[in-house]
Amino acid sequence: MFNKKSYSFFLKSTALLFSGVVLLSLTSCKSTINTKDQVQSWLTKGDESVKLQQQLPLVFVNTSNNFQNIEIDDTQKFQYVDGFGYTLTGGSVEVINRLSSTKRKALLNELFGKDENSISISYLRLSIGASDLDGEVFSYDDLPQGQTDPSLSKFSLARDKDLIAMLKEILAINPKIKIIAAPWSPPVWMKDNGKSVGGSLKPEFYDAYAKYFVKYIQGMQKEGITIDAITPQNEPLHPGNNPSLLMVSDQQRDFIKQSLGPIFKSNNIKTKIVVYDHNCNKPEYAINILNDGEANQYIDGSAFHLYEGDISALSTVHNAHPNKNLYFTEQWTGAKGTFNEDLNWHTKNVVIGSMRNWSKIALEWNLANDTEFKPHTPGGCTECKGAITVSDKENFTRNVGYYIIAHASKFVPANSQRISSTQTDNLSTVAFKTSEGKTVLIVQNYSKTDENFNIKYNNKTAPVNITASSVATYVF
Repeated sequence: MFNKKSYSFFLKSTALLFSGVVLLSLTSCKSTINTKDQVQSWLTKGDESVKLQQQLPLVFVNTSNNFQNIEIDDTQKFQYVDGFGYTLTGGSVEVINRLSSTKRKALLNELFGKDENSISISYLRLSIGASDLDGEVFSYDDLPQGQTDPSLSKFSLARDKDLIAMLKEILAINPKIKIIAAPWSPPVWMKDNGKSVGGSLKPEFYDAYAKYFVKYIQGMQKEGITIDAITPQNEPLHPGNNPSLLMVSDQQRDFIKQSLGPIFKSNNIKTKIVVYDHNCNKPEYAINILNDGEANQYIDGSAFHLYEGDISALSTVHNAHPNKNLYFTEQWTGAKGTFNEDLNWHTKNVVIGSMRNWSKIALEWNLANDTEFKPHTPGGCTECKGAITVSDKENFTRNVGYYIIAHASKFVPANSQRISSTQTDNLSTVAFKTSEGKTVLIVQNYSKTDENFNIKYNNKTAPVNITASSVATYVF
């Protein structure tokens, strides 16, 4: 709904900018301005006073001004987008299932639906076995200490029955949602330390672990769930989490070219293999693997997080291997962060930054948890804040992660294509052309003061005021 204060400001600003122009009433504007000349916009302010609220339409005009320009050029085209979303952890499933059936159904529709009240999440990440945001550690082939199962005769997805049930509900809402999955650890009997934390994969179990991925993908497919992509290991250089695994670049390269790639090929597995899945401070990890011709043939691309390094690392990898895809798969918001800081930093880096550096997806971390940032494993993350906090059977809260992703997912569907948009000192931007022909521009104002600018497109100009420390999405 339109905000009276915003409209009053619009009128005052327009009067100053275009003195002598007769202002039309809102009713008159609707009847005389071609809707093709209008720009719809949605705003979220860092002070939380406005959250994903639709604003008054902006209008392309012929009058000149001295505002800075954000120029959009749809003749310059870049990567296609697979989607925006979160990781659906086992903990997320557990807390969402605590809601009453009515609230639970409404939340799933709000997250994954396509109507005007939904944010239209189009991409999910899963853990293969437990992540650190499950209530306990498990794999799909857990055995008593000292036993092994190279044939994987005891493999079972039973521990994921609730997650699988929720995924089926989500697919009923959005059948086209894409999924990437990653293990936090192999079964401990495959590891050289026999523990869920740390250790490395024994080379003697490379083939067995590759078959483990095949059985996972095939098992999920039997449930009607297509795994579009996998990474061999979540955060392979962080062996201190629970669960976790140390898998250095050479080990991942050898695992892919000796076992995972060939076994995928022999089993006609179409699921993409995406390497690395860790921080932007080590682009050489991915490049080292992609430089190996034998491994390269099996690899679709590489995945990144941004707890260290700079988002431009994605472009470093793109420039080294421009025929390979990039994926941004995780960034957490924490218990001690502020809405303002997280909204602006994540929008600038995770959403805008990853897209401007060739990523096909932008994912925040955990979808949901409770008021105590649970569930998590012993030694798992105790401060990771979900996009949703479930407080009891009838109540949940939308946190900053919800709005970070919503400003993209609601307006930029899968198969949209990034197009050129300029930036200024204070305004970060990214633009897309959707498959329906709409142009979408996301703008983040990192400064502490309001910024005036023009959206300049096809020789048309729409004057805009964006408030300090805020994020806006413009659609025309």
